[in-house]
Amino acid sequence: MNILSTLLADDTLKSDFWTSFLPPFRWVLFAIIILCSITLIVTILLQSNDANNGIDAVMGKQESYYSQNKGSSRDGKLKLVTIIMSSIVLVCTIIYFVTEIFNKTV
Repeated sequence: MNILSTLLADDTLKSDFWTSFLPPFRWVLFAIIILCSITLIVTILLQSNDANNGIDAVMGKQESYYSQNKGSSRDGKLKLVTIIMSSIVLVCTIIYFVTEIFNKTV
């Protein structure tokens, strides 16, 4: 137990970990953010325009079978990919900046 506490208390071990592991980890996070952002832009541009949804509700038009099962259509899949990619970008961005804070404190 004494060896473990000595290793954990050793500042050189901590600084070696942060200087050797953190920069490549941050580069990987940055690459993931860039790739997911490009995918997010493409999926948003491929989605169809839903400009009539508000007017249809006011006019009293009934929904078609296609609009009720939109989740299994192309637009539904693009919407799902958009949500997943934006979530990945959000999480990776938070981790990226949190590791920067830890990097400055060590």
